[in-house]
Amino acid sequence: MSLDKKIMLGNEAIARGAYEAGVKVSAAYPGTPSTEISENIVKYDEIYAEWSPNEKVAMEVAIGASISGVRAMASMKHVGVNVASDPLYTVSYSGVNGGLVLVAADDPGLYSSQNEQDSRCVARAAIIPVIEPSDSQEAKDFTKFAFELSEKYDTPVMVRTTTRLSHSQGPVTLEERQEREDKPYTRNAAKYVMMPGNAKGRHVYVEQRMKSMAEDGCSFPINRMEIQDTSVGFITSGIPYQYVKEACPDASVLKLGMVHPLPRKLIEEFASRVDKLYIFEELEPVIEEQVKSWGIKAVGKEIFTVQGEYSANLLRKAVLSEKETEYAGKDVPARPPILCPGCPHRSVFSVLNKLKIHAAGDIGCYTLGAVAPLNVIDTTVCMGASISTLHGMEKAKGKEYIKNWVAVIGDSTFMHTGVNSLMNMVYNQGTGTVMILDNSTTGMTGHQDHAATGKTLKGETVPAINLYHLCRAMGIEHVVEVNAFDLPELERVIKEETARDAVSVIITKSPCALLKGVSFPNVCRPVPETCKKCGACLRPGCPALTKNADGTVSIDETMCNGCGLCMQLCKFGAIEALPRVTGTGK
Repeated sequence: MSLDKKIMLGNEAIARGAYEAGVKVSAAYPGTPSTEISENIVKYDEIYAEWSPNEKVAMEVAIGASISGVRAMASMKHVGVNVASDPLYTVSYSGVNGGLVLVAADDPGLYSSQNEQDSRCVARAAIIPVIEPSDSQEAKDFTKFAFELSEKYDTPVMVRTTTRLSHSQGPVTLEERQEREDKPYTRNAAKYVMMPGNAKGRHVYVEQRMKSMAEDGCSFPINRMEIQDTSVGFITSGIPYQYVKEACPDASVLKLGMVHPLPRKLIEEFASRVDKLYIFEELEPVIEEQVKSWGIKAVGKEIFTVQGEYSANLLRKAVLSEKETEYAGKDVPARPPILCPGCPHRSVFSVLNKLKIHAAGDIGCYTLGAVAPLNVIDTTVCMGASISTLHGMEKAKGKEYIKNWVAVIGDSTFMHTGVNSLMNMVYNQGTGTVMILDNSTTGMTGHQDHAATGKTLKGETVPAINLYHLCRAMGIEHVVEVNAFDLPELERVIKEETARDAVSVIITKSPCALLKGVSFPNVCRPVPETCKKCGACLRPGCPALTKNADGTVSIDETMCNGCGLCMQLCKFGAIEALPRVTGTGK
């Protein structure tokens, strides 16, 4: 029964689709552009929802729920799929009991990621089907369809979305939740125990399953032909479909909702009905390569890039030879991302910069320490890599080489995969200093809780993992906690710990300035008459500070969080802390 319509983000619509499909378990690790799925799904009391410590664990939680007989979902960004790929590749063989869906959020254009990975390639390698919606309504409907597909064909199903769909809004028709009776669990070692003898038999099943889906996909309602002007035809899917309809509204279109396996007969029929065929897909030529391998003539990456996010303008330029619309803001100065005023990472990096210490970095807000004026972070690879990278340097070059290096990692990322890396460092008798920048949240993705904050996704209070005791439990003798804004003590500790011939851990403890409940009673104000115009307060790059024409400094009180970093750096008393006036910020 239809209820009403609501404007929803694509991510919010996916959460609604899971609710309407009768999902009972949802697990995820926050990562843009997927985060809002879980933040919305937790609003439905009928669904158990959690932040898992990483994507592998989230996938395994969903697999366990599926095997027990309920519908389950795991959500993550594209690089999180890499972390989850170990269980994903195997559950492809074992199949499901209750429906199992993995939502993979790709990031064409690199808005908040370290690569432009195409998750369809992972799904092809894992031999699982991929469903790709084009708007918020489809995001809800296709999620529901994915669960039907999962149970019908005994397979996990990937719902692939992208940043543009995840974070754009559209009308969605809401429907009632369909409560589903739990499927009975029956012990079946041949199906669920993937040792070699069993896996061989399941691989045969998997290949037949995909063949059946490819044939049946020709009649799936999510794959449809829109026949209009047959002189030009497009095969497309996802958000690129919207660009085709905008730039070439009269063209014929084969809109694919299932992009793997491909419905070959439907594609061949469509190709036969159009004079010129284009394949318009972001990132990798996943559809194009298969279509061309069947002997179908089509134009694809010869004129469309494999890089970045597509647009209607790109299509107009490539196909219609129209001049690309000039960007009105092309002459506006670039505004690179920076750490927020009051960010404890800025304080830590200012000391590292002063001491001329290099940092092997990790994934989080602190990655911004790589750019001017801090210039501290030298490497960033993936979650948890900072510690392993430092360990590799030490084993390659020796202890003396890393005396002016540290590994920098956040509290959430440390819980994600940093624990394993630190364990390896201890086990393999490494040396080096690891700095855990504990700001009490998962900052870059929007302040989500994790196992060390003492709060669950549902807001329940639980025992918080103590990072100090966790490190000590690994046998690390030298573990120090320090206030990130206590510059003299922080400098002393860094000098002392980096000089050791042992594994040492420094935990800098100061909450993110944007967290709810974090109070900043003071504001920093300049005292121009004592300013020596040395610029020391400006070196950390706090955006609340501005250099005046005469060389003195102004501080924007609406931006200043009163952390006192600039005041500590000024040796002439030219900055003071005064009580904040109500209404000027935090």
